[in-house]
Amino acid sequence: MSTYAESPDTQRDPYALTADEIREPPRTWRASLRFFGPGLIVSASVVGSGELIATTALGAEAGFAILWLIIVSTFVKVAVQIELARWTISTGQPVMTGCNKVAPRIGRIGWITVLWLIMAVAKLIQLGGVIGATATACSILAPVGGDPLGTTSLAVWTVALAAATIVLLYSNHYSLIERGAAALVAIFVVITVVIAAGLPFTPFAYGTSDVLSGLSFGIPPGVVGVAIAAFGITGIGSDEIIAYQYWCLEKGYARWTGPADGSDARTKRADGWIRVMYRDALLSWVVYTLATLAFFVMGAAVLHPQGLVPEGNGMLTTLSRMYTDTLGNWAGVLFLIGAIAVLGSTLWASLPSWARVWTNTLALLGVLDWTDQRARTRWLRIFTVALPITWSAAYLLLSEPVVMVQVGGISGALFLVGVVVAVWYLRNTETDPRLRGSRAFNAALVISSAAIGLLGVYTLLTTVGVEFG
Repeated sequence: MSTYAESPDTQRDPYALTADEIREPPRTWRASLRFFGPGLIVSASVVGSGELIATTALGAEAGFAILWLIIVSTFVKVAVQIELARWTISTGQPVMTGCNKVAPRIGRIGWITVLWLIMAVAKLIQLGGVIGATATACSILAPVGGDPLGTTSLAVWTVALAAATIVLLYSNHYSLIERGAAALVAIFVVITVVIAAGLPFTPFAYGTSDVLSGLSFGIPPGVVGVAIAAFGITGIGSDEIIAYQYWCLEKGYARWTGPADGSDARTKRADGWIRVMYRDALLSWVVYTLATLAFFVMGAAVLHPQGLVPEGNGMLTTLSRMYTDTLGNWAGVLFLIGAIAVLGSTLWASLPSWARVWTNTLALLGVLDWTDQRARTRWLRIFTVALPITWSAAYLLLSEPVVMVQVGGISGALFLVGVVVAVWYLRNTETDPRLRGSRAFNAALVISSAAIGLLGVYTLLTTVGVEFG
């Protein structure tokens, strides 16, 4: 009987669909719990850079005024995530292979793949900001050479983190990635939600009027740029939507469904595993939405009234004020431990995710055969080494974690449009019609797609200098 997906170089290929791997899906929430996992990995990736950095910076700059945007941002993309996972489970194909089918194409490459490559370069900068912020937290806790924000200490910790990330994740075991993500998610959710829930009992208490003021639609002047970045990066972003599909495959949802033989039995199994995926995605949404709201509220309630906005390498020192100003100086250590867990979770989940997407893209370019497990494993490990080195170099060169993360957020917002187009194309051409969602879900998918489309157009226009209002 099959269990969790294993290392890509074991005898079992997590991307191969064979009849001997078929398993009947659980039917209840309780029975489904042991089959959750992809959502936990995505939650670990989502909460780190977006929530701790971009969302808190947005709260610090805008106050409660755009609380509505944070709620909409986390909710509006879920339908697209689920619909793409429906196609993944239905066909058993890796997601970039599907995205690359959308015309127009030039030779091997479709326009969505080109758009992904552009985003991927920007994401190198974003993840550089994440590894830099993590290094800053470690440096403040244990400075090397004196000044915790000095070049020497930050460089030493950046290199150390990159090396540790490579060593820990080089094997690319799915079960290891899942267990690590679950532990990190538990740590940062507990710490963050407890602190945010305690704010009403401090001098920085917020009330019902603050929350209600943030639920009226509108974006204050001067924060449009950071709001766009926050929308692109908070909640599940385009890169996490793409990564989720690989984790669904490696967990086993498609493999346990079995080869696409057109039979009613296979369709019934696919529907069952899609329902498990629904539950997994819903639990993930609850986790990262709670964390997102907690970070935003802390930024709006503590930093905004004092005019403190996280910037540069001093970002974590500013962010720690959310804790020290409410609980006392001792809480600064608690914050740094939580920050390392939060940011480290992004590195933990993002590295294997990006290694898979880059490897799939190289396969589309003809560099390797994706179905060749040995070649695929070799390239996964190449990227597991190369990406942290690239991220570290980007941080040491730029040293602006907040700006670096926001650059990734804006590029992610643009790529979301490509993801939506791919979702509708694959839904209409390849997803088994018997597996399509209910009318209510389809309505949610239309609304989600429209919102993302408007975001993409708005982001593009503002990026090239068009001003509104």
